[in-house]
Amino acid sequence: MPVVPGLHALRDVFVNLYYAAAVPEQPHGPWVLIDAGLPGSADKIKAHAEEAFGPANAPSAIVMTHAHFDHAGSLDELLKLWPDVPVYAHPLELPYLTGRSGYPPPDPTVGGGLMAYMSFVYPKHPYDLGDRVHPLPEDGSVPGLPGWRWLHTPGHTPGHVSFFREEGRVLVAGDAFTTVKGESAIATITQHQEVHGPPAYFTPDWNSARVSVAQLVSLVPEVGATGHGIPMYGELLREQLAHLAVYFNSIARPKIGRYVHQPAVADADGVRAVPPPLVSPLIKTLAIAGTVLAAVGLLLASKKRRKEPYRAWYRDRPARPRAYRP
Repeated sequence: MPVVPGLHALRDVFVNLYYAAAVPEQPHGPWVLIDAGLPGSADKIKAHAEEAFGPANAPSAIVMTHAHFDHAGSLDELLKLWPDVPVYAHPLELPYLTGRSGYPPPDPTVGGGLMAYMSFVYPKHPYDLGDRVHPLPEDGSVPGLPGWRWLHTPGHTPGHVSFFREEGRVLVAGDAFTTVKGESAIATITQHQEVHGPPAYFTPDWNSARVSVAQLVSLVPEVGATGHGIPMYGELLREQLAHLAVYFNSIARPKIGRYVHQPAVADADGVRAVPPPLVSPLIKTLAIAGTVLAAVGLLLASKKRRKEPYRAWYRDRPARPRAYRP
């Protein structure tokens, strides 16, 4: 899916990754991959790259907004397919890409949707890319993408970054904010478009997340391409993003949750401390089971309702004489 000239999006089930051309006017020239999708998606990602930039044209770099499983899941496989391609991330994100630390545990109690309730089973292990991963340049430049710069937008993760191109005011925001309610499975399936805060169940620092959204508003973006949801443009994007920034604590920040009042603590070596969970794993499991059973019950009830009118008509219809059969 083209976002703007020189920037393509690939939706990998429920997460987006992006292909950025170094020179938009050269579609088969150098390019950079932004994020790496879900585990098991490497072949699909490479196939789309060949469609967009031609065969035997590996990216000059892979740059990461952050390293959650849905954004970094195929890195190991991609680095085998592209053995000379380096990976770049913020220094505070490196512990999760070099095997030194896992992320803070998710909080399934926030968000109020199936994607949130299921978050305690999502992969949280770190990736170990060894010397293939490097810190992003301190000057804010993006390797392989002249005209782009990175901005530190923490909150969703300690080292989360967003990428911005001044020409066209194009923003690739990762999960600093989204354009779909990421906690809801229904919204994710339908891709109902609306600016929302970062996915709540994976956000361990709400104060930093609020500041990051305000920072992105100040860019006055014309294009907003996020990790979840369909890209948004123009005044609609700016109005909804500004509304999110002003009312962040009331519309994005949960009222109750593990990290609402006390963030996880992390540094360049990874996670140092996390607040205690609000509910036990058993209660979370029961909540998931109840949600699934409720969904199945609604589906069965819906099917029954659709059949009942026919059954009533069949039962009450006038008897018809049977045709004679010798």
